Amino acid sequence: MEIGFITKDDRYLFGQGTHYEIYKKLGAHVITHNGEQGVYFAVWAPKAVNVSVVGDFNGWMGFNHNMEKLEDSGIFELFVPGLGEGALYKYAVSGIDGKTTFKADPYANQAERRPGTASVVADIEGFKWSDSKWIKTANETAGEPKPMSIYEVHIGSWKKNDEPDGGFMNYREIAHELADYVTEMGYTHVELMGIAEHPFDGSWGYQVTGYYAPTSRYGTPKDFMYFVDYLHKKNIGIILDWVPAHFPRDEHGLANFDGTATYEYADPRKGEHPDWGTKIFDYGKNEVKNFLIANALYWVEHYHIDGLRVDAVASMLYLDYGKRDGQWVANEYGGNQNLEAIEFFRHLNDMLLRRNPRAMMIAEESTAWPMVTYPPKDGGLGFSYKWNMGWMNDFLEYVKQDPLFKKFNHNKMTFSLTYAYSENYILVLSHDEVVHLKCSMLEKMPGYFIDKVRGLMTAYTFMFGHPGKKLLFMGQEFGQIREWSEERSLDWYLLNEPEHKGIQDHMKNLLSLYKKYPSLWELDNSWEGFQWINCNDGDRSIFSFVRKSKDRKKNLLFVCNFTPIERGDYAVGVPVRGKYKVVLDTNNANIADEKIVYTATKSECDGQPYRVDFSLPPLTAVVLEYSEPAKRTKKAEAAPEKPVKAEKEAKPAKSAKSAKTTKSTAATKATKDAKTTKAVKTVKKSTTKK
Repeated sequence: MEIGFITKDDRYLFGQGTHYEIYKKLGAHVITHNGEQGVYFAVWAPKAVNVSVVGDFNGWMGFNHNMEKLEDSGIFELFVPGLGEGALYKYAVSGIDGKTTFKADPYANQAERRPGTASVVADIEGFKWSDSKWIKTANETAGEPKPMSIYEVHIGSWKKNDEPDGGFMNYREIAHELADYVTEMGYTHVELMGIAEHPFDGSWGYQVTGYYAPTSRYGTPKDFMYFVDYLHKKNIGIILDWVPAHFPRDEHGLANFDGTATYEYADPRKGEHPDWGTKIFDYGKNEVKNFLIANALYWVEHYHIDGLRVDAVASMLYLDYGKRDGQWVANEYGGNQNLEAIEFFRHLNDMLLRRNPRAMMIAEESTAWPMVTYPPKDGGLGFSYKWNMGWMNDFLEYVKQDPLFKKFNHNKMTFSLTYAYSENYILVLSHDEVVHLKCSMLEKMPGYFIDKVRGLMTAYTFMFGHPGKKLLFMGQEFGQIREWSEERSLDWYLLNEPEHKGIQDHMKNLLSLYKKYPSLWELDNSWEGFQWINCNDGDRSIFSFVRKSKDRKKNLLFVCNFTPIERGDYAVGVPVRGKYKVVLDTNNANIADEKIVYTATKSECDGQPYRVDFSLPPLTAVVLEYSEPAKRTKKAEAAPEKPVKAEKEAKPAKSAKSAKTTKSTAATKATKDAKTTKAVKTVKKSTTKK
């Protein structure tokens, strides 16, 4: 006899893959049925012979709690009167092979704290949100240009306490400390690793067994709601890492859920990652697609998350990803594209972003797959942003070079501009780049310790000047020396050292500059917002370029010297006459207080009609603000040009013989690069974290 909680319409929509709130029906829910309060259980196990509910309330013996199957939907249901929140449970699933396996609930809202693997009955309704203003503003301003600087965080190791069992802080406790720190630094968003429940700490949350349950390591579902709500009150956005690409083989998880390949492809050539030892979701099954799409909506709509960073997108798009000949099967046209995954992404992104304009869908896509951030109607995948993995690899390869060899790798820092506007990019220096013997960001830098410090600050300045949103993993903002490990807290004691405090202060200055100047984000997706001044100065390993605002006011000129050699008579070409105010200098943390202004002189340099002369210290980045003059009338244009005097310390260098001048432009550089390098690189994604 049907209970009626799941209707025929529910079953129909689920079978079509379009029940976007199926999590409100499947799983465990505290309800009142026939006047009696209890818990309603429902699970999809289409090939199961029998399913029963077992738990601490029946001694983990399900003889008296067998579930009933609802017609041909594959859904089993049961109402258990007298049961309430906090009960531990699993499903005892008997397959056609005669084997019975105890499975955690795929739709559980809470899980037992590891090493336990049971699901927990949880009522996730009734939390009093106070972020309506944040949500309303985010929806109203969706699509408008705005700065986005992301602080990537692993909650379990950002800070630890002295308690046993990992020393984890509670969601509520860490909300206050993290919000204060992020606000002090000036980030706009936090990206959280590993929030969905996972059994193994060392997987960092990328081996998910509970897609609908915030990990119990840090508290309850409502504790996590408090975390989100509090950060929103502090005007901090939240992005979650989301893993629809694969899931682990753990017996209590999704693998072979009903005794057969339920959530994964049945053919191991499609359903398994040989390198990762994990299962691949079957994107051809409507119920599996519904499970994932509803899960994405669940985090955004029920937990008020502002965006999802979709992990390992490339592994979903390519049938042969990480596989050798014989380990994969081609699609119906003989190609290596997973057509079902492509359709899944288009459906997911279109639906989620139409229902939630404020939300962002971010692809960690590590190849040259085209049109990742284009709308599905135009043939794209529909993501909001794409991680720029090509830029990241080239950037890191360059900055780690000994200064002697940097000139031979100069184009690694310029190549990304040939494709910078082909997608909506986020520049990322993520957790993957500071683990497994790759060294921390500081330790990647060559030279003596002071050279590493100066080189890192110069590298960060180049990153913030380059088009694209920004992401930096925790600890790298103050020059963490050791590689990151989930087993320990960040080395906060380093901030007692002036060099590390200096790196942190510099990052604060960069983040402040980034938000203050629209030229750094207003035209992120247009060539109108960027201009090379000199991208050919490889012999001296110096890069100079301009970021422009829409109104051409408060443009920023970047000059980055990546060698430990002082250029005492440095000259840089500039496009207009007038004043150039130094707003950032990695060699001088208090530059804003000194009000140093240079004047442009009429002299061709770097293909520009004017020049600015100053001394450029070793391993230093300097950022200068200037504005383009208003268009002059014919009468004004005919008038003789008046000389502009320097306000302070703006004496041009006596000799500029060593300052190179060139008539090359960004266009000629791009042409040269295009002849020697393919227009788009394919970057193989590291599989170490999987």
